[in-house]
Amino acid sequence: MNELEAAAHGLQPSYVIPVLVGLGLTVLFPAGRTFTSVRERQVYRLVQIGTLIGALVGAKLTAVVVDLRWPFEPLPEGFLFRTGRTLTGGLLFGFLTAEVLKPLFGHRHPPNDRFAVVLPFSIAIGRVGCLLSGCCNGRPWEGPWGLVDAHGVARHPTALYDLVFHLLLGGALVALHRSGRLTHRLFALHLVAYGTFRFFLEFLRTTPEYALGLTGYQLVALALIAAGAASGYRDALTAATRSGRIAP
Repeated sequence: MNELEAAAHGLQPSYVIPVLVGLGLTVLFPAGRTFTSVRERQVYRLVQIGTLIGALVGAKLTAVVVDLRWPFEPLPEGFLFRTGRTLTGGLLFGFLTAEVLKPLFGHRHPPNDRFAVVLPFSIAIGRVGCLLSGCCNGRPWEGPWGLVDAHGVARHPTALYDLVFHLLLGGALVALHRSGRLTHRLFALHLVAYGTFRFFLEFLRTTPEYALGLTGYQLVALALIAAGAASGYRDALTAATRSGRIAP
């Protein structure tokens, strides 16, 4: 599948509808009900909308950089339509956007665990679109659950692996949320877990090497792990300070 064929999958209803349903679940799920003040809910909603925009831009920008090797190579005409979007970039840029917007809007609350719990299920729904449209498959593989692409080549169903991973991760986050463990660190855990998973999943994909012997998505995955680890450590210190275990 060439670049234009891959990008065209993003225009198919079989892809678009599940992705929109997944986004709708993320945006419409009442994660903000944990805030008692109307003002706090409004600020949280602004941060959430800004985060979504940052994630969408980051998902496209990362794909442009990795798939088209910009800025090492000039962008071709119509480059926006020659690439798809990538979850790794969406998660990373969404996180960074939220970190910038929170102090700007005066949102001083810790990360929202209700949002962190629903996000993996939203992503899993979007991955159904990848499966139905036949995109995001991995290296040729004649195994028992290989998926045949448009050219008749059986490949690793890496979109299916991603879907199953996020369902399992979502179940784990639900259990942690209900138990009260790792409070306000569930999204950080998501970043570390998916970054680790995606790094190793790349060995089953056909993405070319980008730098340092790694693919571009592996480099972004490492950035996800670092961002999640830093965020989780910071939030753990904040929680310890608030509980009095560490002097402010």
